[in-house]
Amino acid sequence: MTTELGEFLRSRRGALRPEAVGVVSYGARRVPGLRREELAQLAGVSTAYYTRLEQADHAETTSDQVIEALARALQLTADEANHLRRLARPSSARVAGSTHERARASIVALVRSMSGPAIVLDHSNDMHAWNRLGNLLLAHELPFAAPDDPATRPNFARRFFLGGAGPELFANAEEMADDVVGFLRYSSSLHPEDEQLRALVGELTQRSDDFARIWGEHPVGDCGYGTHHFAHPLVGRFDLDYEVMRPAESSLRVLMYRVDPGSPAADALELLTHACT
Repeated sequence: MTTELGEFLRSRRGALRPEAVGVVSYGARRVPGLRREELAQLAGVSTAYYTRLEQADHAETTSDQVIEALARALQLTADEANHLRRLARPSSARVAGSTHERARASIVALVRSMSGPAIVLDHSNDMHAWNRLGNLLLAHELPFAAPDDPATRPNFARRFFLGGAGPELFANAEEMADDVVGFLRYSSSLHPEDEQLRALVGELTQRSDDFARIWGEHPVGDCGYGTHHFAHPLVGRFDLDYEVMRPAESSLRVLMYRVDPGSPAADALELLTHACT
């Protein structure tokens, strides 16, 4: 039986090298990673008990101590551990705010007042609003009003994998691909019943071999901060640090880029502004 919880546990078990966790390996291994019995021993549970967890669609009756022991044994990151907890407890995975909300006027006004590029995104990476630099940075060929109409609203993940904002926009396209898929995995356990997100994942899985391959590897990440390495088709290469803000009582996110005055990124954005005037 294949389940989200089971697939995630198997993917992380398969990624662990026995020698990295102090497991002595005897004989040839048919598959890489830890065997079920080895992980069960590390987590302090029986092999039969762990096997049932891999075959279950949730673990509501499993103690918090066991879930935490598995997270430690699998050496999960903080985002991965939170993802595991939500898969194990789907009834408690809901977040505040509607998954189909409209950006408040105050959020849009805040974004448009920012001096650096800024974009409002939802849990599926639909772009709900941006300021002028955000528009030029991530979708210079689209009109400024594109996010206003749900029928034409651009989606960052769709543009990345199906054209518009993928390898042609980012210098580290492979790393970015992992991040984009990782966020959708992270979001899927926060919004387990959302049809919009399911439809997006289904579309990308069918239309993009790269997306389907990476989705099957189960990367997980909130992508709350970091650095994006751009290779913009109009102004070339530059780097921008970013942070993500989550407004109160909202499921939307505000992606904000920091631009240091006099930096190569500032020069590139100034050139971009002039190029698209």
